[in-house]
Amino acid sequence: MKHGMKTAKLQRDASHRKALLANLTCSLIEHRRIRTTLAKAKALRPVAEKLVTLAKRGDLHSRRLAVADLHQHDAVKKLFEEIAPACKNRQGGYTRIVKLGQRASDSAPMAFIEWVDLAVVIAPAVVEAAAEVVEAPAEEAAPAKKKAAPRKKKEEAAAAE
Repeated sequence: MKHGMKTAKLQRDASHRKALLANLTCSLIEHRRIRTTLAKAKALRPVAEKLVTLAKRGDLHSRRLAVADLHQHDAVKKLFEEIAPACKNRQGGYTRIVKLGQRASDSAPMAFIEWVDLAVVIAPAVVEAAAEVVEAPAEEAAPAKKKAAPRKKKEEAAAAE
């Protein structure tokens, strides 16, 4: 039976898991969207959302509780000044998990986790560069490779010496 198995252990002991989730939360606050494994994203979601609910209160006690969890004052400041005001009209569900597929090296399922109300804006230069790559014909994009010279057989190489 799975009674009382609410948290994902992520194959780590309690202190390592707590530090991992605190660091992932600080990265999410700083970058607004992070790419991680699906299991870590699912474990991060309740931690991050509880901190946003705490930050929406906005008092000194909640700020001290957030610092006790995250251990980074600049992340707590950004959480209270930017993220919590953007989420003030939302009653939970502050994050979104977008599945990305398998990682090439070990086939681990990957995902983006991001804030719902703070959408990450893609720079216009990146969008234009992506459009140019799509519009460019395949012949111009990659010139044909020359064929390599045929290799000598071992017998011919030995006779040449």
